[in-house]
Amino acid sequence: MYGKLARKPIVWLFFISVFAYVGSEQGTADWISKFLAQYHGFDPHTTGATAISWFWGLLTAGCFIGMLLLKIFDSRKVLIGTCTGALLCVTVALFGPANIAVIAFPAIGLFASVMWPILVSLALNSVSEYHGSFAGILSTGIMGGAVVPLIIGRIGDHFGLRAGLAFLYLTFGCVLSVGFWARPIVQNATVTLKKTAVQAVA
Repeated sequence: MYGKLARKPIVWLFFISVFAYVGSEQGTADWISKFLAQYHGFDPHTTGATAISWFWGLLTAGCFIGMLLLKIFDSRKVLIGTCTGALLCVTVALFGPANIAVIAFPAIGLFASVMWPILVSLALNSVSEYHGSFAGILSTGIMGGAVVPLIIGRIGDHFGLRAGLAFLYLTFGCVLSVGFWARPIVQNATVTLKKTAVQAVA
């Protein structure tokens, strides 16, 4: 089973995408406090810790918003929209003023919240067999959460933490690309106002 899956390019593409997503999530959370302290002088034990807690809080809350969006829009469009929002927040967080950066960093979590379930569902919906084994391969991609923060730190050691966190453009960009090349066998069911109106009349 693993041999057959390994010969499918789509399997590797989704593995890399999951790797990139988890790396983006952890890479952001791990370096928020350090960035705010280094570039804006915020206390890492108060403002920095609060920003991190808001990041995880919004990451959780965003899941509920994501479920609603997936009832209305195609999952690929939701993924493109949330990735675009996350990249905009990254830009504002890295290059904006202190009072904006402290809000933009946690906001990344809000946009990132829906990416994991969409990636996994699109992946499993892109192959016709061996879904259990494929799920195991995808789960292995969580190693990105250990690798990407390290890469950010290494880049930061040589070129500054702002340059290091700019690596998130690559990882979030990788997730964004899925919205363009994914071809699920079955699209997620959505509810439209037109359908609702017809049902109401019936």
